[in-house]
Amino acid sequence: MIRGLKGLYHWLEALIASIWFGFPSRKLTVIGVTGTDGKTTTTTLIYEILASAGYKVSMITSVHAVVAGKTYDTGFHVTNPRGWHVQRFLRQAVDHGDTHFVLEVTSHGLSQHRVDFVRFAVGVLTNVTHEHLDWHKTFDAYLRTKISLLRRARVAVINRDEAEVYNKASELLRRKRVVTYGIRRDSLISPKTHPFTTKLIGTFNRYNCLAAIAATDALGVPLKSVRAAVGAFGGVKGRMEEIVHKPFRVIVDFAHTPNAIEQALKTIRKSTKRRIIHVFGSAALRDRTKRPLMGKASGRYADVIVLTEEDYRTEDVNRIIDEIASGIPAGKVVMRLPDRDEAIGYAIAEAKPGDTVIITGKGHEKSIARGKIEYPWSDQEAVKKHLRYAAKN
Repeated sequence: MIRGLKGLYHWLEALIASIWFGFPSRKLTVIGVTGTDGKTTTTTLIYEILASAGYKVSMITSVHAVVAGKTYDTGFHVTNPRGWHVQRFLRQAVDHGDTHFVLEVTSHGLSQHRVDFVRFAVGVLTNVTHEHLDWHKTFDAYLRTKISLLRRARVAVINRDEAEVYNKASELLRRKRVVTYGIRRDSLISPKTHPFTTKLIGTFNRYNCLAAIAATDALGVPLKSVRAAVGAFGGVKGRMEEIVHKPFRVIVDFAHTPNAIEQALKTIRKSTKRRIIHVFGSAALRDRTKRPLMGKASGRYADVIVLTEEDYRTEDVNRIIDEIASGIPAGKVVMRLPDRDEAIGYAIAEAKPGDTVIITGKGHEKSIARGKIEYPWSDQEAVKKHLRYAAKN
């Protein structure tokens, strides 16, 4: 009942905003990017490709919005901005003379009608793995919500290597123009058909690059411009962000799903000479079923696991830690330090030359939720503080 009323409220807000601002998406080429992981990197890369190719373009991501030449903070722990803000940003882009707009789209944003009345030229689906089942209840419902973006777009861009996702999308998109990308399977866009170089590490980032290449190729952007932009792209704050690399590495990443944790740790395992020290937690009042899976993913690659807080809100942080720990294989070195600052300090003090410390879950975020209060927070600043302390001692 409450959920239905909330959805109706957001739908009405989106409708009123669309009318008020004159249905601005009709005057733009809008590219929507959804998926469990990789949305922000893919959205930002599409934006960079279009901008470097000479298009006037704006974007909204979970990190920030760049609209009509100005940068805006999109708020604490946001899904999509409310429909009013989305339409207002689209209007500002139109008034600025922009021709393109890239919009990161979440499953909550889709199911809550926050992006209703936005006309999408291209819809991109990066991947769909375990996440948000507290809201969607079943994986199939979650997957269908993601695919609903593609059904609204003129062109659907899909990862061919995600077999379950591709098969379901093919079933639901029979009359749609579909552009596939991938590494392992035959795809329209692949490293063979569209070779590229990138500064970004990890196979998952190669997929993000291919998704961006596929989207911009569908829009007719010259391949030469696409390759140049992809090669120059340095990544997004809080996404595999290396804070220091000697004598040991410290990386901050936003990974907060089992799949994202596994992909991040698998990537750094290849380049880590000694141990991986992994600091992470799980956000409260969210999908609890993923917590042991996150522990399992960490236990597969990390040598030392430091369990801590990540926006515990009104839940018991120690219970969250227990639920994560239940998935960690026996015999792993596990520290339980509920205070995130203390956990980061411990990891850095413990690190030796050749180790990699990776801190996941917060990424770019500027606050941490304890109880019902948001406190200022930055993983990057916490790391730098403890590195300074270690250097003095």
